[in-house]
Amino acid sequence: MPKSVLLCPPTYFDVIDMKNPYMLGDCPVDQVKAREQWENLRAALESAGVKVKTIAPVPGLEDMVFAANQVFVGHHEKIGRFIVPSRMRHASRQQEVTAYVEWFRKHGYKIIKIDLGDEYLEGGGDLIWHPGAGRAASATKVSPSLPQIYAGFGFRTTLGGIQRFAKAMQRLGIQVVPLELSDPCFYHLDTCFCPLNHEAILIYRGAFAEASLAVLELYWHRLHEIAESEALGFIANGIVAGNTYLTPRVTPNLRKILERENLMPVIVDTSEFEKSGGSCYCMKNFLE
Repeated sequence: MPKSVLLCPPTYFDVIDMKNPYMLGDCPVDQVKAREQWENLRAALESAGVKVKTIAPVPGLEDMVFAANQVFVGHHEKIGRFIVPSRMRHASRQQEVTAYVEWFRKHGYKIIKIDLGDEYLEGGGDLIWHPGAGRAASATKVSPSLPQIYAGFGFRTTLGGIQRFAKAMQRLGIQVVPLELSDPCFYHLDTCFCPLNHEAILIYRGAFAEASLAVLELYWHRLHEIAESEALGFIANGIVAGNTYLTPRVTPNLRKILERENLMPVIVDTSEFEKSGGSCYCMKNFLE
């Protein structure tokens, strides 16, 4: 369970240009409602025992509220807490990286800079840790023996970006598993893939190339599948916090899955942010 997360208030949040299929440009943002929804997300995290820290929003950076993307956060026993700055595909979002890197620098994180050249790497949106990596392998699955990161590529992050990231992580003894995304509606890994614990994930199979699905089946005891309609409703973009699962909506299928994994759904409306293609998970960055 995360002990603390970083959020960015939606002071300047808006839908200005089309960066993904959800951003239609004909759905104006209700600023009052967006702020209320953001406050509700913050309250739900705090109720689950998570400490919330915030970064100051910057005028003109309307997507800065989606705090998962600007850096990747990690920890290593030799160097402590670290971040890897992103190289965002959209120029307007690249400007967010400077503000986030400075926040983490002031809070004592080591900065691992990677020369990405012309490649792209979009932080915690496409890079997700395997919870509890290093646990003993079971008789039926190849549990990760090293700390492991799943890395989505295909729409925002490039394979070349993943390869350069993997080389940097390899020097720390951290394994990176590339996963190819195949549907533009699921442009980040966090829109279609959510670890529920060290053995189970929530997944929309239609978002992945077949070869990547075969890889995932090596590492997870339980792959809980959701339908396309559920995935388009951002059900896989939830947050596990303690024994709760923060999600914008609940279906009978999701409720059954969460019951099996001993998680309780907590509904957090994110309809204003969904106009920009993001929900709960996109709006935070785990600090551990």
